[in-house]
Amino acid sequence: MMRLPKFEYRTPGTVAEAVRIIGDVGPEAQFVAGGTDLYPNMKRRQQMPQTVISVMRLPELHQVSGDGARGLVIGASVTLTEIVENETIKRDYPVIAAAARTISTPILRNMGTIGGNLLLDTRCNYYDQNYEWRKAINFCLKKDGDVCWVAPGSSKCWAVQSSDLVPVMVAIGAKFRLVSTLGERMIDAAGFYNDDGIDYLKKRPDELLVDIHLPPTNGWRASYQKLRRRGAFDFPVLGVAAYVKYGKGQTTAPANGAITDAKIVLGGIAPSPVQVADAGQALIGKSLTDDQIQAAAEAAYVKARPLDNTDFVYQWRKQMARQYTIRALRELM
Repeated sequence: MMRLPKFEYRTPGTVAEAVRIIGDVGPEAQFVAGGTDLYPNMKRRQQMPQTVISVMRLPELHQVSGDGARGLVIGASVTLTEIVENETIKRDYPVIAAAARTISTPILRNMGTIGGNLLLDTRCNYYDQNYEWRKAINFCLKKDGDVCWVAPGSSKCWAVQSSDLVPVMVAIGAKFRLVSTLGERMIDAAGFYNDDGIDYLKKRPDELLVDIHLPPTNGWRASYQKLRRRGAFDFPVLGVAAYVKYGKGQTTAPANGAITDAKIVLGGIAPSPVQVADAGQALIGKSLTDDQIQAAAEAAYVKARPLDNTDFVYQWRKQMARQYTIRALRELM
């Protein structure tokens, strides 16, 4: 049985108190919400914080406010189940509810939070094993070793970003609000993730993700498609988020209308989400037809370079980038 290491557990009641604690304790502390990612990592000795600071008692992180007309603000500790069941999100941002519904199992969605999914640790077949297994291969670059077993000649860690909500947030242009003792800042989702399996977030250890800001839904629609071995609960080995925007006030294309903006974002294939600029460009200025969808899917296929460190043969996952882009765009027709 894998057991948790010893640690101090703190339960602040306000955001100010939470960031003050981590500011005092320093890098040996870590925030936790539902703990569905952190606690298994601690059991495997991948992460070993000496102080764990729970943010589940912070009222500000549990709020959902706004709507599609004004934009929506979601607290980082809102659970995935609450995201799936929230009437405003289902009505105005159905892509968020749909993507959240694909995450893990109902029991874990009751515990896991939207903030936790957006900050999810990168994954790799060589990293996500128990301590004894990793020790037997002489560990890996991400934890305790000096070799990336995915690409032994590389100085970079190639663990993959495996969140379902991240590609969606990048596609729709969400923003994240981070708070620390130094103040607060807003950062675009598209600029929040590094292409590095170890240093995968543009977030300081002392910063707390407080809430997520979604843009108004005027003129755009989005969808998400997920590839995984077991449809019930697995992590994505490929995720495709599609975003299209029409003229002001339109969410469907008029008979001779044109798309004014489009994005295709791939997840689960690299250390960070991959926005395929050529795929979006193939749609802009045109109607959403089968020919344009095929052109965008081909561009996504060319750009997709899945890493051989997760489930399924990576060449097949590359082929699926084309098919899942088609599925995501057809959902928007």
